[in-house]
Amino acid sequence: MLDHLIRSATVVDGTGAPAYVADVGIRDGRIAVIAAPGTVEEARTSEDASGLVLTPGFVDPHTHYDAQLFWDPYATPSMNHGVTTVAGGNCGFTLAPLNPDRPEDADYTRRMMSRVEGMSLVALEDGAPWNWHTFGEYLDALEGRIAVNAGFMVGHCALRRHVMGPDAIGGQPTPEQLDAMLRLFHEAMDAGAWGLSTTQSSTHSDGDGEPVASRHAEPEELLALSRAVAEHEGTQLEAIVAGCLDQFADEEIDLFVAMTAAAGRPLNWNVLTIDASVPERVPRQLIPSERARGAGGRIVALTMPILTPMNMSLGTFCALNLIPGWGEILSLPVPERIERLRDPGVRADMLRRADSKEAGVFRRLANFGRYVIGDTYSKENEGLSGRVVKDIAAERGQDAFHCLVDICANDELRTVLWPMPTDNDPASWELRRQTWQHEDVMLGGSDAGAHLDRMCGAPYTTRFIGDCLRGRGLVGLEEAVKMLTDDPARLFGLRQRGRVQEGWHADLVLFDPQRIEAGPATLVHDLPGDSPRLDAKAIGIVSVRVNGVETIRDDQVTGAVPGTVLRSGRDTQTVSTK
Repeated sequence: MLDHLIRSATVVDGTGAPAYVADVGIRDGRIAVIAAPGTVEEARTSEDASGLVLTPGFVDPHTHYDAQLFWDPYATPSMNHGVTTVAGGNCGFTLAPLNPDRPEDADYTRRMMSRVEGMSLVALEDGAPWNWHTFGEYLDALEGRIAVNAGFMVGHCALRRHVMGPDAIGGQPTPEQLDAMLRLFHEAMDAGAWGLSTTQSSTHSDGDGEPVASRHAEPEELLALSRAVAEHEGTQLEAIVAGCLDQFADEEIDLFVAMTAAAGRPLNWNVLTIDASVPERVPRQLIPSERARGAGGRIVALTMPILTPMNMSLGTFCALNLIPGWGEILSLPVPERIERLRDPGVRADMLRRADSKEAGVFRRLANFGRYVIGDTYSKENEGLSGRVVKDIAAERGQDAFHCLVDICANDELRTVLWPMPTDNDPASWELRRQTWQHEDVMLGGSDAGAHLDRMCGAPYTTRFIGDCLRGRGLVGLEEAVKMLTDDPARLFGLRQRGRVQEGWHADLVLFDPQRIEAGPATLVHDLPGDSPRLDAKAIGIVSVRVNGVETIRDDQVTGAVPGTVLRSGRDTQTVSTK
C-alpha cells in the first residue's frame, strides 16, 4: 500500500517535457508510481489535485542558512515557497571548523557573520548551540532535526582561521600551515562537505572591519585547495571576487579558470546582474565560462529571475556603505554622521564617488530621487511613508539627496528607504530572457538566510513562476520549473533529486497555477532575541513534501522534520567538466 496518493495532478516533471495529468504515489519517501488517473493502488491517505500543478521541489543553489536552521529547521520562508533543497556554506563563510584550542574563534565567527552576511548577532549567539569543532560535528548537529534537505560547502575563512588564528588576517600560511589546512579540508569533505567556497571580494569584511581571512590568500593557496577538491566524489567550487558585482578584471578571470581546471569540478559564482543600460556586462561576465570549457573546467553564473526588494538606511550597515568613500562617513557615530551628511561639500563628494566607474554596480543606488520612504520615526516625517523622494524634493525645492538626508536626520537616521529598481524595463527583461538560455547561466542567488532585515530573496521561486504564468511569460511553465529544479540538481550532482520520476526522492511541490505568487516583503520580529527580518507569504502553494513527508500545507509548517543533511559522495555524484 502507498503511504500517500496525489490524484489527477498536472505533472511538470522538471525535465522540460510537456505537462501531463497523472496519479503520483509515494512510499517510503520515494515516488513509487506515476500512472494514469484512477489506475493506482490504494493508499493510506490521498488528495485530489485536479487543476493543481505538481513539480519537483525547488533547489536553491546559494543560501546562508548555516545558522538559521538551528532555530528554524524549516528554512523559512524558502520552504514556504517550495524550496526543498538548499546549498549553504557559500562565499567562504561557514560556522565550522572551529579550533578547540581557541574558544574565542566562535565569537569571532559570529561577529564576522553578523557583519558580512547581515545576520542578527543576538540570534547567532542565542539560536545555535555552538557545540561542534570539526565540520563533521557541525553536520551531525543538524542531522535529524531539519525539515529541508541541506548541503554545505566548507568556508575558506574558517579553514584559515582554524590553522592560522589571528594571523589569517593579513598573513600567509607557512608550508606546514598549508598542509594542515589541506588535511582539515580533506577531513571536512570526508565528512560530507560539498567542496570549497571562498571570497576575494572587496565588500567582505569581518566584525572588526578588516578584510576577511580568505581575501589574503594568494592564488597558490586557492589552487592547492582546488586540487584537493578533485580527490573527493561529488564535490564543487563556489567563489566570489570583486568583479562578480560588475565586471571581472583579467586576473579574476584567470583565477576562476585556473581553479575549476585544477579541481576538474564546476565552479559557480554569485550574482550576474543583468541590465540593458550596461550591455557590455553580460558578455564580459561570461568570458570565464567560455575560457573554462577550453581549459577542462566549467564556470556557472548564478542570476536572479526577479528584482529582489532590498531596503537601505543611513543608520545601519547596508549596501550604501559599500560605495567607495561612503563607508568611512556612514560608520561615524550618528551625531557626527548627521553633521557630515548635512555638509553640502560632503554630499557633493559622496555623489561624485557614487557615480564613478569605481562604484561599479553600486552606481545604481545613487539615483536618490527614485527612493521610496518606508518606516519613519519622527513627528517631522509624519505622512512621508510610501512617498517618492523626488516628489518630496520638488515640493521642498531641494535636490533629491539633500531631501533624503533631511528626512533621515529627523529620524536620527533610522528611516527605512526602498530604492526603486532602475532595471525594470522591457529591454532588461528581454536581455534576461536571452541570457537565461546560456548553458553556463543558472537561476539562483537568493542569499536566503542572510541580510535578513535588508532583503528578501527567498521567494524568487513563486514570484518567477507566477510571472511566467500570468505576467511577462518570458519562459513557459515547463522550462521555468526545469530552471528551478533539475538544472541546479544536475549542477550539484544530486542523486535522484530534481525530477518527478519513479524511484526518485519524493521532494514535491503542489501549487495552484492561477494563484502562485509571493506576497510583499514585510518586517517581522521572530528571530531569537526578537530580532527583525523580512518575510514574504507564499501564495498558491498548497503543499510541500520533503522525502515524502509534508512539511508545508497552505503556507503553514506542519511540524515534521524529514530533511536530510546531504553529504558529498553519498548524496552527490561527481559532475564532469569535460
